[in-house]
Amino acid sequence: MTIRDAHGDARPADTNARADQRPPAPGERRDGSASAEQWHATTYRHAVEKGGERQPDFSTTSGIEVRPLYTAESLEGWDPQTALGYPGEYPYTRGIQPTMYRGRLWTMRQYAGFASAEESNRRYRYLLEQGTTGLSVAFDLPTQMGYDADHPMAEGEVGKVGVSISSLEDMRTLFAGIPLERITTSMTINATAAILLALYIAVAKEQGADVKKLSGTVQNDILKEYIARGTYIYPPRPSMRIITDLFRYCAAEVPRWNTISISGYHIREAGSTAAQEIGFTLANGIAYVRAALDAGLDVDRFAGQLSFFFNGHNTFFEEVAKYRAARRMWAKIMRERFGAKDERSWLLRFHTQTAGSTLTAQQPYNNIVRTAYQAMAAALGGTQSLHTNSFDEALSLPTEEAVRVALRTQQILAYETGVADTIDPLAGSYFVESLTDELERCAWDYIARIDELGGSVRAIEQGYIQREIEEAAYEYQRALDERRRIVVGVNRFESQEEVHPPILRVDPEVGRRQAAKLAELRARRDNAAVAAALASLEDAARGTENLLPRILTAVESLATLGEISDTLRRVFGEQHDERRM
Repeated sequence: MTIRDAHGDARPADTNARADQRPPAPGERRDGSASAEQWHATTYRHAVEKGGERQPDFSTTSGIEVRPLYTAESLEGWDPQTALGYPGEYPYTRGIQPTMYRGRLWTMRQYAGFASAEESNRRYRYLLEQGTTGLSVAFDLPTQMGYDADHPMAEGEVGKVGVSISSLEDMRTLFAGIPLERITTSMTINATAAILLALYIAVAKEQGADVKKLSGTVQNDILKEYIARGTYIYPPRPSMRIITDLFRYCAAEVPRWNTISISGYHIREAGSTAAQEIGFTLANGIAYVRAALDAGLDVDRFAGQLSFFFNGHNTFFEEVAKYRAARRMWAKIMRERFGAKDERSWLLRFHTQTAGSTLTAQQPYNNIVRTAYQAMAAALGGTQSLHTNSFDEALSLPTEEAVRVALRTQQILAYETGVADTIDPLAGSYFVESLTDELERCAWDYIARIDELGGSVRAIEQGYIQREIEEAAYEYQRALDERRRIVVGVNRFESQEEVHPPILRVDPEVGRRQAAKLAELRARRDNAAVAAALASLEDAARGTENLLPRILTAVESLATLGEISDTLRRVFGEQHDERRM
């Protein structure tokens, strides 16, 4: 028997039946080729039997099994149109901007602040000269906890882990010579966020800036403080009131300002998995949106000013998938749960900081490499803003040399590697898409459990979120102790030679100098005006009026951060937790 080919020439017929004319063998595709299941059961199994695998199991930090191979079969039923879409379009898996980094690179921030406002101002000017495109302010613990630099509780902590800010004069010095209308500033501050934002606005007004053009972010995420950090002042419910007051004020007066940075960063630093980071962070986001709606705000009026803050951890592909899953989930939450109509309300805009908890005091120069990989994962995941940790931060506050290397890491990533040249370059990867879907599934499970408990505030009050993180942290530490996870230079490849890079030391006299400035300020200001402003604030706190205008009046009268915080303490009380350090 003969058949004719496309040219009409005769050729022998194929005597073998076509693959689709007989049932496929077990594990075989209909075209006769081997399936992934068949490959795994034969070729791969034989290789493992002969040479073994380097460890008994492979999994992500979230406990998701990492299979030896991912193929199209791993995404059976997966629809790229609904799971991915296109950049700048719902569900935003591929990015929130149509052009992503082809249009504009991520904002390169370096988190900085130490000692006095004068010294931090010099560091900010240095960073701007080196090419940073946004400032990120670290405050010391007294400032975060609402204590002035001369308060007994501040002794020994002034200027140690950030800059000391007690008054408008400190804030004025911090930003001297830096035009606030032309830069973006992120402030990592929570319990006293409303006071620090008021101080920033007051300085901008003194500079002659148009307040409506100010852009930046206050972290302002108190829920994660109860979960993971502990720098809270007031109980949860009055704290939520201050946050929603800030939402309302900024929507009207500072419309380009991000009113909250809902933070998964510190949740991850406390020991959570990547899936928990997504689930708990978005659950907190849901709580903030609900609180704002309950306060009478329109969702499309404030949702565009919400932003997020994620951790850039070590497990490279899981981190890329984490950002993509979170973006897709938030779009669905805002559109379907809250009925937001404005597309800007659906966007998960986020800042990433590389993981401080992964930095090691042993072999500290290894941290440069860790940070570079973490930063690349953030870029491949579509971050809008990025901070790279300095290699010496496990030893001290960063030196200028270490900060410069950290910034250069971002610049090399942006300008030399090519990762910013195309949008979402890992899209369609069998592995990345499978991880994205699995992380999303795990995160939805956490959100469902929190919903059952009555939302994030109730889940925190019952200790559910804290317990989950503690268990994850314990399991991770066990994996390190048993060498199931390796940290180079710590539990493997140790070195007997100690490396001691230069470290930054904060002058122990900074506290005394800050206290002297405060004494001088209180002696020459109009104390009657201060008392009147604080009394007005207390009246507003006892009622329902928005607190932000009263706080702004108080800081402009030269009331201090501690005096304003104490006024609110008298009304709201303080939250106490014996576990807080």
